[in-house]
Amino acid sequence: MVCLGNICRSPLAEGIFREKAKEHGLKVKVDSAGTSAYHEGERPDRRSQQVGRKHGIDISQQRSRRFTKEDFAAFDRIYVMDIHNYEDVIALASTPEEEQKVDLILNIIHPGENRTVPDPYYDGHDGFEHVFKMLEDSCEIIVKEMLAQKPKN
Repeated sequence: MVCLGNICRSPLAEGIFREKAKEHGLKVKVDSAGTSAYHEGERPDRRSQQVGRKHGIDISQQRSRRFTKEDFAAFDRIYVMDIHNYEDVIALASTPEEEQKVDLILNIIHPGENRTVPDPYYDGHDGFEHVFKMLEDSCEIIVKEMLAQKPKN
């Protein structure tokens, strides 16, 4: 999960996805990062933490980090929050296979529309709640797709 500073949108996406995967018994590695190092090492924005807590998700222990080339090897899928994040991440890709791992997270619920998860940093609480709902809807679909692809034992 990738946004600009890794303190608002992507930490929420990480927390939401982690919780949904856990609820459905999926064992996955999930992380978040930013395309900038503006907030490296910082906890998520207090408003992201508040909206997460309101929905039973604790993201307070996360720390901001910058997205790196090594993330392509570490993750099968890379979801970005907006087109600028997409361009920054794609610029680090070395192969077409790495590029194919990257998509805008809202393309999950609005295929091919390349919609942006708005950055709530300068908004009030309502902006964070709106972002939470968008990310929750996308993460629910991602989990269901993963469950459908999971081999039956």
